[in-house]
Amino acid sequence: MKNLFKNCGLLIALSIIFSGLSACSGTANSQKGPIDEKAAPNAANAANTAVAAANESKSSDFPPIPAGVAQADVKNVDGNVYKVGDLKGKVVLLNLWATWCGPCRQEMPELIAMEDEHKAKDFKVIGLNVDEETPEQIKGFAEKMKLNYELAWTDENLYRELMKVSKFSGIPQSFLIDRGGHLRGVFLGGSKNVVAQMKENVEKVVNE
Repeated sequence: MKNLFKNCGLLIALSIIFSGLSACSGTANSQKGPIDEKAAPNAANAANTAVAAANESKSSDFPPIPAGVAQADVKNVDGNVYKVGDLKGKVVLLNLWATWCGPCRQEMPELIAMEDEHKAKDFKVIGLNVDEETPEQIKGFAEKMKLNYELAWTDENLYRELMKVSKFSGIPQSFLIDRGGHLRGVFLGGSKNVVAQMKENVEKVVNE
């Protein structure tokens, strides 16, 4: 019975944090197919409980990222290719975005601030572009927005594996991975509440 309660608590702790639909719901240009806003689970009522449970749990209590995510290739705008699993030892925030996504733009100053604040503690934001935008387009956008974190593309395999985790195909959405390769949070949309919860979780994980 004790283990049952513990497992239930961890399930709540990993509940997807979602507050309103501050997310892009589709584009004709996306290579990943149409985005369905109805796929978003409404977990707003569980958000506070999730954070409380997460704060009381150890890193090892959380599930490792799925093998499909760990083994997926990431190609950044400079042409470097690596696997998500190669980042073990760092705290990583995978952020799905596109240049045409308004909510993505709105949360970018917070991502910039988190990168600045926690970079010295081996924290890394990786912005994974979900569209077929060229390196020139992405670099131009990054310069305009003064982005200070790494930008890359999510290929079809990584995108699908992340969708299996979040059960949501809108953007922005972010996945927090700790130094041991454990999934510590999934954040859907770019609302103020979601971003606040994301910042709180990042702060906790980088200081463990």
